[in-house]
Amino acid sequence: MSQVALITGGSRGIGRGIALELAAIGWNLVINYARNAQAAEEAAALCLAAAQKVGHTIRVELCQGDVAIAPDRSRLLEFTRERFGRLDMLVNNAGVAPDVRADILEASEASFDRLLNINVKGPYFLTQTAARWMIEQARNGAKPRIVTISSISAYTASVNRGDYCVSKAALSMLTPLFASRLAEHGIGVFEIRPGIIETDMTAGVKQKYDALIAQGLTPVPRWGTPQDVGKAVAAIAQDLFPFSTGEVFNVDGGFHFRRL
Repeated sequence: MSQVALITGGSRGIGRGIALELAAIGWNLVINYARNAQAAEEAAALCLAAAQKVGHTIRVELCQGDVAIAPDRSRLLEFTRERFGRLDMLVNNAGVAPDVRADILEASEASFDRLLNINVKGPYFLTQTAARWMIEQARNGAKPRIVTISSISAYTASVNRGDYCVSKAALSMLTPLFASRLAEHGIGVFEIRPGIIETDMTAGVKQKYDALIAQGLTPVPRWGTPQDVGKAVAAIAQDLFPFSTGEVFNVDGGFHFRRL
C-alpha cells in the first residue's frame, strides 16, 4: 500500500502546495481543513490529477477539524486509521495570522489566545498522539516522519503581529523536543521554515513585500511559492535525509543569513 500523509490545513496555500508535491510522488493523503470544504474538494481533485499525470494512482480523503480542539484532533487521527490503517508522515501545517495587525502595545489577549491555541497547542498535542501511533508502526518496520511548517517569524520581530511571532517561536521548539524523544524509534522529525510565500494569507501585504524584495530583502529576488515548500516536504517524504533529525530547512530565498 502507498504511504500516507496527514496534512493539517491542507486545502489552501502552503498546505495545498505540500499536498500536490506528495501526490506527484504517489503518496495517499488525508487533507484536513477547518471550514472551507469547497477549497478542500478542489485541492483533492488537483492532487488526484497531479498523481495521474505522472502515472500514480492515489487516494485522497478529506477530514474537517480544528486542530485547536482536542476532540477534533482525536477524530482526525481516528479517521486516518480507519481509512488507511497507517500514518507515514504527519505534516503540521495548519496555522493562522492575527485578524488585525495591531501594534504590540495595543494587541488583544483574545488574539494572543487564538494564535497560541491554533499555532502551538494544536500541533503540539496532535504530534504527541500521532507519535504514539508512529512508535507502534516503527516496531513493525515502518519509518514514519513528522514535519512542522513554521516561519521566519520564529526569529524575526514584527511589532504589529507580536502574537504571531511568539506562536511561531514556540512552534519551532516542537521539532527538537520530538526529534530528541523519537530518534530511538527511528522517527525523523523536521521543521520547514518558509520565508515570504505568495498565498492568500500574504495577499494583503503584497505591495509592501514586492518593494522589499526589489530592494534586496532576499538574495533570491522573488516571492516563494507553496510549491517551493512542498518540494522540501517531498524530499523528506522520500527519506533523502536518513541520518538527519531535528533539522530546520529554510525555504526563504536566503533571508535567514546575514549579509554586508
